[in-house]
Amino acid sequence: MNDVSAVKTVRWKDRTAIVEVLGDIDLNRSQAFQQALLSLLDESPQRVVIDLSGVPYMDSSGVASLVKLLSRARKAGLGLSLVGLQDRVRSVFEITRLDSVFDIRATQEEALA
Repeated sequence: MNDVSAVKTVRWKDRTAIVEVLGDIDLNRSQAFQQALLSLLDESPQRVVIDLSGVPYMDSSGVASLVKLLSRARKAGLGLSLVGLQDRVRSVFEITRLDSVFDIRATQEEALA
């Protein structure tokens, strides 16, 4: 994956794709970020875990990318979890009440359990 998308690594544990994200997700990066996430669905995971512990800031365009991924994942019958949200990013999900829509876990281990 390339730097502009913010996706640092994608590793697989059985049929679960674990995506580690690094850096701010803002208008400059959200389109590439979204493309990287949606292309991952072409690899037919059963579940996707997005680790946002390396993301200090996310604006509404980044959140929109995750909402689109969630919509596609649900249509495909896939599980999607977000893990490691820093306080600033978590507050965006709480303000928009998306914390009740997404499966948000503290750690990758908790999401994989």
